Amino acid sequence: MTPVELSRTVLHAVRRAVEDGELSVTVPERAVVTAPGPGGRGDYATNIALRLARDAQQPATRVADVVGGYLRRVEGIGGVWVTGGGFINLQVAADAHLGLVRRILAEGQRYGYSLALHQQVVELLVPREVRAEVVAGAVARIVASQGGDVRIRCVAHGEPADLRPVPAPDDPAPLGHDAAQWALLHPAPHDRPRITADHLVQREQNPLFRVRYAHARTRAARRNAADLGFGPEAHAVSGSDTLLPLLADYPRVLTAAATHRAPDRLARHLVTVADAVLPLLPTVLPRGAEKPSAAHRARLALAEAAGAVLAGGLSLLGIDAPDHL
Repeated sequence: MTPVELSRTVLHAVRRAVEDGELSVTVPERAVVTAPGPGGRGDYATNIALRLARDAQQPATRVADVVGGYLRRVEGIGGVWVTGGGFINLQVAADAHLGLVRRILAEGQRYGYSLALHQQVVELLVPREVRAEVVAGAVARIVASQGGDVRIRCVAHGEPADLRPVPAPDDPAPLGHDAAQWALLHPAPHDRPRITADHLVQREQNPLFRVRYAHARTRAARRNAADLGFGPEAHAVSGSDTLLPLLADYPRVLTAAATHRAPDRLARHLVTVADAVLPLLPTVLPRGAEKPSAAHRARLALAEAAGAVLAGGLSLLGIDAPDHL
């Protein structure tokens, strides 16, 4: 269950509460679902009760209790708690997490693709500057992943533009294609990109290296597991509390990056996925005389799902995801 699906589920719970006479409010068009804040619990949290309290003329905690009661009946939600004066905290059921892993393994690098921008044509006026053109190219690929189409037209200096990121201070070409793409796309548009050899360093302080290294490690895990005679199988697995929500959030990140013309959002999300999967990888293969177990197969499935997200995201940024690094 992804944050987008949870958002729809929360709205459905509010709608049910209104239909049953438990609440008297106007059902909003969207419910924001995020990671729990300080003092929160579970996988996700929503502030919908705080938003509705005034309209309902009831305390937010009361609204949260009502909506939470309907959410507890939903298949796929394993726990509901009210914290912080009205935040509804949600725990996704284990079988829903398994469904997520199976979905990613089935869809591969196309996981997260949607029709959110179906038949929308986005016209982009872009200055003739290398960073603006690279950002526009990434936006076009991400928008296409959401069912839309981008038409790019370069404009002369001083003319109005839809994308005008801070220009690169130097020519990024000496970095090579992949590092240059990352150097121009990873910073937010209002930040000046660094065109330095730091992007070529094969160490953990280089975010691009961490992302590509994590992907290569997931591919190596699959090859080594095949040599040991086992493959990925989605089962419940411990140690995935951080990684699974990030994988579930990936479709929302793609839609947001497309809607806001912001490939930097995708780049930063890939870094968080890489940082979450790397600690899992040493536990994927059996050690010593240990034989492959269901836990090893489950960890391999989770690692492979993360690898698919990393490869798919890098591809949308126009960056290669090598199997060996």
